[in-house]
Amino acid sequence: MLGEWADSGLVLRAGRFRETDIWLKTLCKSKGITTLFAFGASRSRRRFCGCLDVLNTLHCRISTVKNGAFHNLQEAVLLAGPRHLRRDWQRMGQAANCLRFVEALGVPPESAREVFALVEDMRDTLENAERLPALFPLFFRLRMAGASGFAPRLQCCGRCGGPLGENALFLADEGQMRCARCRPARAARATELPGAALDLLRLVQSAPPSAWPMGDMLPTERRACAAAIDGFVQYHLGLAFENGRFRRT
Repeated sequence: MLGEWADSGLVLRAGRFRETDIWLKTLCKSKGITTLFAFGASRSRRRFCGCLDVLNTLHCRISTVKNGAFHNLQEAVLLAGPRHLRRDWQRMGQAANCLRFVEALGVPPESAREVFALVEDMRDTLENAERLPALFPLFFRLRMAGASGFAPRLQCCGRCGGPLGENALFLADEGQMRCARCRPARAARATELPGAALDLLRLVQSAPPSAWPMGDMLPTERRACAAAIDGFVQYHLGLAFENGRFRRT
């Protein structure tokens, strides 16, 4: 055994191996995504108390073994978790989509604390909000990209630095906007963003999910936001959502 440490961890994914053992893909608050092995977890009520479910936040006591290659979960205490979300299959689908994106993108230690707070807020919003934005998982990807250091520049024209006005152009490959005067005649990865759509993306980029507007969007605004986010994520993060999973592009 190399050492023992304690941390808060949010369960992204879980599975069984052998007869009584469980593995957890966990977002640790200080270390990022870490795989933990809970030996005897399916039988132990004292050390784990049946709290190793996906979306639960745990206080974990962890030991590191075999030259740091493995992390054993010695004990876990439930800190927070959803009460109603697991019974709503539509919202659970959105939560699963967000968790898969976190796992596919990866979380290094330097951004772990911010991403941890973001994922907890995502879970609590899905648990408590009466209504949700139609593009909730896509909005989460944009916010997650920003927390990971890949925020697009949406405040002003990326060429002249001036205000954008109506129907500015978002260039996904450059991750920035163009005003009417600076927009190129042709661009392969460009999306025209109405003013309301651009304002919404700016808010999503800077606010937690619990602060996102929960009202309806016009179809044109919804399509523009979806195209801009999807294009940016694919080009800069190298991830595309296809057939229920994220793949590298």
